[in-house]
Amino acid sequence: MNQVINLWNECLAFIKDNIDEDAFDTWFKPLVPIALKGNTLKIQVPSKFYYEWIEEHYLPLLKIALNKFLGKDAKLIYSIKLSQKPNKNNGHLVDVPSTNKPKIDTRNAKTTDRFVPEIKNPFALPGLKKNHIDSQLNPNYTFDNFVEGNSNRLAKNAAMAVAGKPGGTSFNPLFIYGDVGLGKTHLINAIGVEVKRLFPDKTVLYVSTERFVQQFTTSVHRNNRNDFIHFYQMIDVLIVDDIQFLSGKPGSQEVFFQIFNHLHQNKKQIILSADRTPVDMQDVEQRLLSRFKWGLSAELQKPDYQTRKKIIEQRLFNDGVSLPKEVIEYIAKNLKTNIRELEGVIISLIAHASFDHKEINLSLAKEILQNYVKHTRKIYSIEMIQEIVSKYFNVNIEDIQSKSRKREIVQARQFAMYFAKKITNKPYAEIGKQIGKRNHATVLHACKTIDGLIGIDKDFTKFYKDLETQFSL
Repeated sequence: MNQVINLWNECLAFIKDNIDEDAFDTWFKPLVPIALKGNTLKIQVPSKFYYEWIEEHYLPLLKIALNKFLGKDAKLIYSIKLSQKPNKNNGHLVDVPSTNKPKIDTRNAKTTDRFVPEIKNPFALPGLKKNHIDSQLNPNYTFDNFVEGNSNRLAKNAAMAVAGKPGGTSFNPLFIYGDVGLGKTHLINAIGVEVKRLFPDKTVLYVSTERFVQQFTTSVHRNNRNDFIHFYQMIDVLIVDDIQFLSGKPGSQEVFFQIFNHLHQNKKQIILSADRTPVDMQDVEQRLLSRFKWGLSAELQKPDYQTRKKIIEQRLFNDGVSLPKEVIEYIAKNLKTNIRELEGVIISLIAHASFDHKEINLSLAKEILQNYVKHTRKIYSIEMIQEIVSKYFNVNIEDIQSKSRKREIVQARQFAMYFAKKITNKPYAEIGKQIGKRNHATVLHACKTIDGLIGIDKDFTKFYKDLETQFSL
């Protein structure tokens, strides 16, 4: 056995010197030498897809390596290991030994003559054809109706460059980040729409991270994980929205890592969006975060006054509505949070004017804006949540962040963690870091404790309802 391992290690060393590191890690590290008989080497591969891919892309290199270390008549035989299945005992993936191991002689076999199994589409679209995948794009999100300003100029220009040459720029991946309501989803959809216009034959797919995770979970349960991976590896331009939701999901991160490597290595375009930078993401593997930073990270900032004016004018133009200049300026000056709220005020203004038969003037704009802002949910930071909870329980923030085990301080600390999760939806690790530098398990325990006692413990229920009122939930 030592002989076959030593021989294979020599082959791998030669191969590694002739391809890039990611390709080597993806396609050759998983291969395992099994036996050596004469000049025939037998290796184990994870799936039929593996040997088909290796033969299509790396067979000449493999032949050179084998001939170098095994002789000019070297042969290679593949032994296929069945796909991974979920272990019901512990929920982890375990390897299941193959009971049927087909053998392929790479000298004589022809890839074109082999049967290639149909790859299942995780979107399960009715009437799906072999060469057609619904892009899932929103056709209303285009570059033409994306208003450019100082707050988003870099991101938009990078997006247009990518759309004009997908996979052919240094912006791969293109990572768009910013707070909610600033146009991330619009911009990444616009890239896909433009790619489909310029390159109709390219396969483009937009998917939210939440849906990606759901599809992966379903594929594991149905034992077609490889089909799931292969489907995504066929995409020319992959657009993934809200990638921060991979946080705390190691299985989904692992499979996305494989897909990312495959697409990037083959010069396919990857576009990601998030509400934070890769550096600020918690509970995401470092090797994945490092890949997010390979290309360009572009921020969408809150729009300035001039950009807000343009956004309002664009929306009015699209709706065929005209507003007095002073109304447009008043809205732009007084609503500074995000684009969704700007558009929401415009819709409310038009609706009130239509239904109540009122003239759209400055007075009506002030009335609607006042009501809108009044009912707009306040945005709380974790620090603000700690301040409110500390005042309610009459303890110091320093006490909440301390290691004190006094009952009233523990209660305040648990409620601070609970409402931080409920209101901000930040990762447990990030909440723990800001509340006394605690780990994610402590925050998770606090949330479960509060959930378990609400409605059961009279005091806890009162605390919960009082704080819920203070946070206007």
